[in-house]
Amino acid sequence: MNRKCLQEIYAPENACFGCGPANKQGLQLRSFEDGDMFVAKWQPQTHHEAYPDVLAGGIIGTLLDCHSTWSAAIHMMRIRQQPFPPCTVTSSYAVKLLWPVPTSIPVHIFARVIESSIDRCTVEATLTSDTRVCASCRGLFIAVKPGHPAYHRW
Repeated sequence: MNRKCLQEIYAPENACFGCGPANKQGLQLRSFEDGDMFVAKWQPQTHHEAYPDVLAGGIIGTLLDCHSTWSAAIHMMRIRQQPFPPCTVTSSYAVKLLWPVPTSIPVHIFARVIESSIDRCTVEATLTSDTRVCASCRGLFIAVKPGHPAYHRW
C-alpha cells in the first residue's frame, strides 16, 4: 500500500528525527488513523541496535513518543473540527520496556487517546514485535500556542 501517512499529509517538511519525512537520516516513522486507533509499522535496521538483533531502548522511546504525539495532534484536530492539526509537543511520557525487541522483523505501534481536552491529550501506546507487546507508553501531549518555539514546526 502506498498511501500517505499523517506526517506526509500534514508536515512533509518536518525534520523530526523520529517522524519527520524531510529527515533522510531519521527513523521516518509513518503513522496512520485506523478508527479510534493510530497504527504504524516500522522496520528496524542493525544500526538501531543496542546489541545484536535487539533494538536500542532510546529508539523504542522515540518511536512511541512520535507516534503518540501524532495521535494527540490528529485527535485534537478532530475535536476542534479544524482542517489542520495543532502543533503538539510532549509534556511528559513514561516508557516501560517489557521484552527485547528484535531488529530482524518489523515492529507495530498502536496508540489510543484515553483522555482529552481542547489543548491536551493523554495517550497510551504499545510497541509489538510479532504478537508480543515489548514496550508500552503513557504520555501527556499539549498543543502549543504562538510564542512557543515549536509553534510553527509543521
